[in-house]
Amino acid sequence: MYCCLEHAELALDIAVDEYETAPKIEKVEEVLSCEFCENQAVYVVGN
Repeated sequence: MYCCLEHAELALDIAVDEYETAPKIEKVEEVLSCEFCENQAVYVVGN
């Protein structure tokens, strides 16, 4: 999931609920949009 700083906690919660493990969190190098709003994504959260 691509997320902005504001939605990083929400993305972490969703990833933990879905995969039941600690997700990887990496900074986004590209210009992408947050999956929860229209802001620029800062992190990618997932396994």
